[in-house]
Amino acid sequence: MGELDVAALLGEIAGIGRDARRGGYSRHVFDEHEARLRAWFTGHAARLGLTVAPDGNGNLWAWWGDPGPGAVLTGSHLDSVPGGGAYDGPLGVASALAAVSRLRAAGEQPPRPLAVVAFAEEEGSRFGRACLGSRLAAGQADPVAVREYRDAAGVTFADAARAAGIDPAGLGPVPWAAQAACFVELHVEQGRALAGLGQPVAIATTILAHGRWTLAFTGQGNHAGTTAMAGRRDPAAAAARTVLAARDLALAADPAPDDNSKMRGGAVHGHAAPGHAVPGRAVAARATVGQAELIPGGANVIASRATLSLDCRAHDDAALAALVAAIAGAAEQSATAEGCTFTMSQASLSPLVVFDAALRDTVAALLPDAPLLATGAGHDAGILAALIPTAMLFVRNPSGVSHAPDEGASDEDCRAGVGALTTVLRHLLAGGRAGPRPAEPR
Repeated sequence: MGELDVAALLGEIAGIGRDARRGGYSRHVFDEHEARLRAWFTGHAARLGLTVAPDGNGNLWAWWGDPGPGAVLTGSHLDSVPGGGAYDGPLGVASALAAVSRLRAAGEQPPRPLAVVAFAEEEGSRFGRACLGSRLAAGQADPVAVREYRDAAGVTFADAARAAGIDPAGLGPVPWAAQAACFVELHVEQGRALAGLGQPVAIATTILAHGRWTLAFTGQGNHAGTTAMAGRRDPAAAAARTVLAARDLALAADPAPDDNSKMRGGAVHGHAAPGHAVPGRAVAARATVGQAELIPGGANVIASRATLSLDCRAHDDAALAALVAAIAGAAEQSATAEGCTFTMSQASLSPLVVFDAALRDTVAALLPDAPLLATGAGHDAGILAALIPTAMLFVRNPSGVSHAPDEGASDEDCRAGVGALTTVLRHLLAGGRAGPRPAEPR
């Protein structure tokens, strides 16, 4: 089989999961659209001579060589956020397949195994827990609890997995994830730093500390036409106050870039020598309310309960904790002001990830023109970083938009990403090491 073209691969799935209402794509774990993507992945992997071995968590592993310790892992995910772009996730999977095809076409016979993995429920859009497939594989999620996770329709994870042909009794850690040599994930850039740097590919340095919380306000449901404004206990008003407070608190913590800042599109970048700090200012804070629910939801009814999702991110764990605590305090005050009660629960938490320095330096030496970028977006590579050395490559996104229909990357840049990934995988599969990137002239 000849080389696979990444643009052609993405073109094959361009019609799967289009969302007519939101725009973009809605592809969620174990739904009909993701099932078609799984079949697409499995088909191409088989044609490349890879052996596809699903684990008990819904992740797909396509092996070149026998599964076992010391493997090189690469890949990404196939699911999307509601109304997401075409590249977030599938670009990394398609690029991994294309890179393997290049290595096979060149007659390579690596001395260690390689696996292309498509992780399940990376976005957390169906069951509310980001990077769920990789968390399970890494032993960072409780299988008993996960089986009882429910989607918006009340379907449990266990039932959804069973309907997709996966036995939920098999949820849990995957030995070869912890025993692998490394994991390299390619992903579309989620920001616009590369647009100003003149390079198609970057290397990741860190992932901001981030997490998700559920905020619930309880008041008194009542008639919209007969209840005086002064006597209301309206949780919708308390929730609205909190949305604005979260925005203002994050703004107050986030430094305004000055003329000397090297921050663009929410990313820190530079050409730092190994062992030195990356130039630029760290992103300080992000707070987003992306989901809201009013119960009972009638147009002429004062809600009895309002629930918000809160996504917070910060440059380190302490800053994240401080931001979340400040928002919780503001929410409590808002609830009191409206005569409501307030509760808050944590859905997920991911500490600051600093990618393995030795692997990063190896990749940087192989790709000397690639700048270094931090990212505010969570990834499966960030989960596996607790187990094995991980690294990430970013492909330029001219719009800087992600998690939305305007997300994009040129075919030329996608092919450059495949070239970079192929170079890195060839070196790692050979067991080679690279010296540190030389310091730039001052």
